[in-house]
Parts: sequence; structure tokens; C-alpha cells
Amino acid sequence: MHSADANVRPEPDKELVDVARYVTDYTITSREAYDTARYCLMDTLGCGLLALRYPDCLRHLGPLVHGTVVPNGARVPGTQFVLDPVKAAFDIGTLVRWLDFNDTWLAAEWGHPSDNLGAILAVADYLSLRNKAAGRPPLVMRDVLTAMIKAHEIQGIMALENSFNRIGIDHVVLVKVASTAVVTHMIGGSTEQIISALSHAWADGQSLRTYRHAPNTGSRKSWAAGDATSRAVRLALMVMKGEMGMPGVLSAKTWGFYDATFRGKKFTFPLPYGSYVMEHILFKISFPAEFHAQTAVECSLKLHEQIKGRIDHIDRIEIRTQEPAVRIISKDGPLHNYADRDHCLQYMIAVPLLFGQLTADHYKDDVARDPRIDALRARMKVREDEQYSKDYYDPEKRAIPNAIQVFFKDGSSTEEVEVKYPIGHRRRRSEGIPVLEAKFRNNLATRFSAGQAQAVYDLCQDRDRLESTPVHAFMDMLVI
Repeated sequence: MHSADANVRPEPDKELVDVARYVTDYTITSREAYDTARYCLMDTLGCGLLALRYPDCLRHLGPLVHGTVVPNGARVPGTQFVLDPVKAAFDIGTLVRWLDFNDTWLAAEWGHPSDNLGAILAVADYLSLRNKAAGRPPLVMRDVLTAMIKAHEIQGIMALENSFNRIGIDHVVLVKVASTAVVTHMIGGSTEQIISALSHAWADGQSLRTYRHAPNTGSRKSWAAGDATSRAVRLALMVMKGEMGMPGVLSAKTWGFYDATFRGKKFTFPLPYGSYVMEHILFKISFPAEFHAQTAVECSLKLHEQIKGRIDHIDRIEIRTQEPAVRIISKDGPLHNYADRDHCLQYMIAVPLLFGQLTADHYKDDVARDPRIDALRARMKVREDEQYSKDYYDPEKRAIPNAIQVFFKDGSSTEEVEVKYPIGHRRRRSEGIPVLEAKFRNNLATRFSAGQAQAVYDLCQDRDRLESTPVHAFMDMLVI
């Protein structure tokens, strides 16, 4: 006999409440978090400006309907587009992620918390301009940095022990959730409205990771985060107009996220929400490469001078790495496009071995046609080092180790080169920040005149002046 479902509306899931209360009630006091957020802003914007050099990225930008005019709309840095905040979030999010060249978070789930800047900057610019037009105080850049810290924290803490990749779901689900929480608050949402908006983020069908893996790797991975941030803004705006939420979206039997999608498991949280993630974020400072390969690229560069005259005499290349690198970026066989190559460990090792550098241009078809690259890939042997994997997951280390040794046909070999922490790691901040600043300056120069680039750079270097700058005034400086 069928019994009717008990239609008793539950209290909101605690996981939603905890996020909403963190966003509305928690005060960030960490100076390190704010300083790191400022560097993150610089690096993320710079990577977005650099992406404007790539036609495949440009075709995604602009209004959906040509000629659309949006009064007090949000600007897209490095362009003249003025868009509604939903499409602006997509465009900014797509730009900052296109080259896969800024921050990363690695845990049970990995991802790029700076992706949330797409939603944060679009909404902040829109609100600041709207407030200015109405004679109200605009948002200032400290508001943007605060939202970044909180979005980083939500995405990163949820990623520590909850693996979405193992069930085939892409990490951009956490971008959507984090962005939904912070932008609903920015728009003026209450704790209850944030909970409702979050419930819609979880109720959405979530993106499959298949576009990041063989045999389907493709350019969608470069706009997936933009899609997630734009959806977050859309959900926030809908809830602010009165759309109701689903309090048991995670826990409902059969139909909730846990039972329907997460194989019956509940999320676990080893740390409370604070500012841990921003303080420990990893920067991709020197190489546009998937982060599990960053130290492998450093190893390859150290080996380049030793092997550059002996390429034809290489017998094999042995690589020790962590388990996630084996699982997600170790690839044999043909690589079909840019996205395939920048997520292939062997390709990202072969290029710097051959050329002594790795830039975004090295993933293009004309470089990939060099037969020496695939010849080197065919000689590579990749294996997991269990200690590397342990150090990777250790919250006190968060290492991303790789080691490479080259063996020649005459029986000789190089020394094994090992790098445990990439230059963008918290343990190498003093070494990495000057390189990040130089990278930002170079990226500004790809889009702006010398004077405009210098003005943006100088403002970002002045912590107090940047934090007090109205958001719309900051965005004015990024229009061409």
C-alpha cells in the first residue's frame, strides 16, 4: 500500500543556514586575508585582460542581443561593453578563467575561487552606479575584497572534504553556491533570502566534469565558471523579487541533493568559515598550467639546460606525482585542442623541456604540431608517490609535489629534480609576490596605454586608497 509523503515543511538545512549567517554576520579581521585578496584581485583582472588577446574567448563577450543598452549596467574590464549584471558576470567570469592562469584551491575538490569575481565585480559595479544615480553612497573596493574573501571561504571550506569530481560533477557548482551567497547579500538580501537563493543553486542540475576529461575535453571548461557566476546573479535577483526557496533541498529523502545526486552522503566540514582559504590560496604566477602540474613545470625548466642538446638521445622520462595529477591530467594519445593540452601533465612537461618556457601560446595548434612534443610524451612514465599524495591532503602542508628524472640511451641520466611547493604557494609568498606584481604589470600593458596601465597599477599598490575607491570609479579605469 502506498503511503502519502509527509508534507511537513522542514527547517532550512543547517548547511544553508551556516553559509548565510557567515555571509551576513561574520566580520573579517585578518589583514593577511585582505592583503592576499588585493593580490588576488590584481592577478585575476590581469589574467582576464590577457585573455582578450584570444578570439575564441572574445566571441563569448557582449550583449546577447546586439545593440542592447543597459542604463547603469556593469562594465567588462578591458572592453567597452556595458551589460546587465547577469551577462556581465558571465563575461567577466569567462575572461578570468579562460587561460587557467590565476588562483587555485586544492583539496578533496579543487577549483578556482577567483572565478567568483565574475559575479562580485559585475554586481558591485551595477550597485555602485545605481546608488550614485540615486544619490546614495556607492560601494567601495573594500566591499569587493570582503566579498572575495567570503566567496573564497565558502567554496574552499566546502571543498576540503567533499569531492564532487568523484561523482562526475564539476567544481563550478561551488562557484555558483559561493557567488549566490555573497551577491544576494550585496544586493541587500536577508539571511532568509540568502538561504532561499542557496537552495536554488543546489536544486539546479549541476555541470558534468566531462568537458575537462578525455575524450570530451574542450573549451566549455573555459566558460563554465562564467556560466556559474551568471546563474548565481540570476538566482539572487529572482529571490530578491520574492521567489520562494526549498528549505530541505539537501536533506529531503529521495528528492534532495544528497539522495538524488551525492550518493546518499552528507557534506562534512573540518573547519568553520573564517578567512582560512584566502590566506592559503595558491597563485598560478609563472605558468598557465593546471595546478597539479605547476611544480612539474618548474622541474622541467630546471632540466632544460641539461637536456636541450640531447633530446634525440632520451630513453625515458620518469615522473613522480600526487594521485590527483594521475587521475585528472595524465593523458596518453592525441591531444585535440588547446583545452586538451593545458590539462595534460605530459604536454606541460614536454614543452618547457624543449623550449625552456611555457606560455599560453604554447597550447596553440602551431606549437602542438612540433613532433618532438609527442615524441617526448611517448617516453614518459608517470606514477603516484604515496607520500606526495599524503602531503597534498595534509592541511598543514598543502604540498603539490612533482619530481622528474631524465634517462638517456647511453645509460646516463640527470639527477632527479623535485619541487614540493610551487612559487604561488603560501610558503613561498615572499618570493612569489614580486613575480605576481610583474605579471600584473605585463598583463595591463597588453590592453591599456602606458599611462592608463600605470594608474591602475599604482592604485592597486596603494592598499588604503584602493579600499576606499568607489567601485564604479575603479571600473572607469578599466574601460578602453
